[in-house]
Amino acid sequence: MFKSLPKKHYIRIALLALLVLFAAVNAPPAARMVFNTVASGAASRKLPIYSVDTPEKKLAISFDAAWGAEDTDQILEILRNNEVTATFFLCGYWVDKNPEAVKKIAEAGHDLGNHGNTHAHGAQLSLEQNKNEILRCHEKIKQLTGIESNLFRPPYGEYNNTVITAAEEVNYYPIQWDVDSHDWMNKGVDYEINRVLNNKNLSNGSIVLFHNDAKDTPKCLDTILKGLKDKGYSFVPVSELIHKENYYMDHTGRQKVKS
Repeated sequence: MFKSLPKKHYIRIALLALLVLFAAVNAPPAARMVFNTVASGAASRKLPIYSVDTPEKKLAISFDAAWGAEDTDQILEILRNNEVTATFFLCGYWVDKNPEAVKKIAEAGHDLGNHGNTHAHGAQLSLEQNKNEILRCHEKIKQLTGIESNLFRPPYGEYNNTVITAAEEVNYYPIQWDVDSHDWMNKGVDYEINRVLNNKNLSNGSIVLFHNDAKDTPKCLDTILKGLKDKGYSFVPVSELIHKENYYMDHTGRQKVKS
């Protein structure tokens, strides 16, 4: 059969193979991770929890804390005024620099999640290095607050099977998000409000991503929370949203209970 193909078909196939190889080799780390995951087959792909399958109209608000802490008090006040319990994913070095802020977050009853010790690119680390990143941050949170965290958000949202396996082996649930506020882009209040309230992924069981040091988030968080309430949503921390056992992940990263 192949002998009957015109010569130009072989040339096209060879060129396509070279382009794919070039793209895989020269892609940035996160893109290489995706390429390798797809190439290895969907059956072997491990996913963090992007959202949770639930009949209840509830979702989780989350904040990554890795840089400044100046807006933390204001964010906590807005959450308190709206009776929202959220989840804060803390970097180890942020905990070192801002122990009082960590204590305030814990005292307010919010989840304390783990965002790695140094905000490293997990896809570039070995299994043991990834576990060390999680465990060092874990100990800092525990020593400061007495809380045993078990929620891990990979820095940069970057992960591969090694990152997810590392989290699982130290008894952590790997957590991503399905609604990104884009607050880190600093595109303005109106953009951020619209980005969350009209997000195509917004649904029961969504996990919404914010950052505690984004310029516009303190200005629009109250409006966003009230807008979500107007849509009928209630709020729970990630620890109360996710299923802890007898679950599986579909291809989108949505966590579902096994039947």
